[in-house]
Amino acid sequence: MNSSASFLSVEAARERILDLIQPIPGIETLPLAKAHGRVLATSPAARVTQPPAPVSAMDGYAMHAEDVPVAGTELRLVGISQAGTPFDGDVPRGTAIRILTGAVVPAGATTVVMQEETAVIADDMIRIDIIPAAGANIRAAGQDFSAGETPLATDKQLTARDIGLLAAMNVPQVDVRRKPVVAILATGDEIKTPGSALKPGEIVGSSGTALAAMLESWGCEVRDMGIAADNHEALAAGLKAALGADLLLTTGGVSVGTHDLVRDALAGFAAGADGKLDFWRIAMRPGKPLMLGRLGDLPVIGLPGNPVSSIVCALLFAWPAIRKLRALTDITLPTRPARLLNPLAANGQREHYMRAMFERDKDGQIHVKVFESQDSARMSTLAHADGLLIRPINDPAQDIGAQVTILDFADFNLL
Repeated sequence: MNSSASFLSVEAARERILDLIQPIPGIETLPLAKAHGRVLATSPAARVTQPPAPVSAMDGYAMHAEDVPVAGTELRLVGISQAGTPFDGDVPRGTAIRILTGAVVPAGATTVVMQEETAVIADDMIRIDIIPAAGANIRAAGQDFSAGETPLATDKQLTARDIGLLAAMNVPQVDVRRKPVVAILATGDEIKTPGSALKPGEIVGSSGTALAAMLESWGCEVRDMGIAADNHEALAAGLKAALGADLLLTTGGVSVGTHDLVRDALAGFAAGADGKLDFWRIAMRPGKPLMLGRLGDLPVIGLPGNPVSSIVCALLFAWPAIRKLRALTDITLPTRPARLLNPLAANGQREHYMRAMFERDKDGQIHVKVFESQDSARMSTLAHADGLLIRPINDPAQDIGAQVTILDFADFNLL
């Protein structure tokens, strides 16, 4: 039972989890000010054309390009076009209009010469010091987008840049997918909340607090189910209370100890929903004990009780599951290549996700220094780490400068 053959690979475990997960239903309409980070449910159409008319890209002078056949041509000034106050009328042949950036290019003008390429020779006369090209320094109407266009696709997570685009499209509100509701249930008689007065044998439960912060940064609504004691009645009550969420994460109780009862409670759950256990032994470290289950339609991921292990497992398994719940199409873990700064001994029969610090050289190459201690009880090294180095199963010893694969915490909103 302890052989590597009895363990599920990380990739196989992730695939089983994703097979159980489906995008959640539900759409809500939000003003742009509250839509950042949400996932588009419909593709908004632009309500305006941008720019609505040809506008100048420079401060300078608008004119007929053919009126300047040679450098040094002099033209008479007959008006000005400013942003919000366009020139009224056409530009007569042989004349120029003073124009400011963003102002509408008057009818008849075919080019704009920037002011640095001109000279004022009288109050109403300028000299053009170049031969201008037709269309130069003019932004065409609709150059950015036209009314009715839909530049943002559905199922896209809205960035601040997207919010700016939607505002420019004169779209005041958007339809977005609702946030997944993720319940967190901690387990263990010894686990207490931060700030508690601890008795001998009790410890502070940091996993749930860290997981809640991670989930919120990943676009979830978090439901804290508290801490269930190590008995079947308390666990069954906690599992029942989580019904109605879109995903349940448990911490602890999935190993092989006498009091590790979550898998048993899930398998025998009888409080209005059938319980089903899929797996609970993964060929990885930290985080060997991990479980997938189901309470009716509610997927359950049982994470290790060890704080570092639970956070690493959440990154590897909950992150892609939540992205799928949110209907995001890219659910592949974003890995990066890097170079080692310290040698590594050969790895064993489990994938190893090693805490590490990163340095970037002037060319952008990432260099990785792995922490000497990889003890999964050390939250301090995880807090100081920039990411994880992935060691494949049976990876041979690696020397300084060897190319390795990393997970950068910045790619998961964890910095």
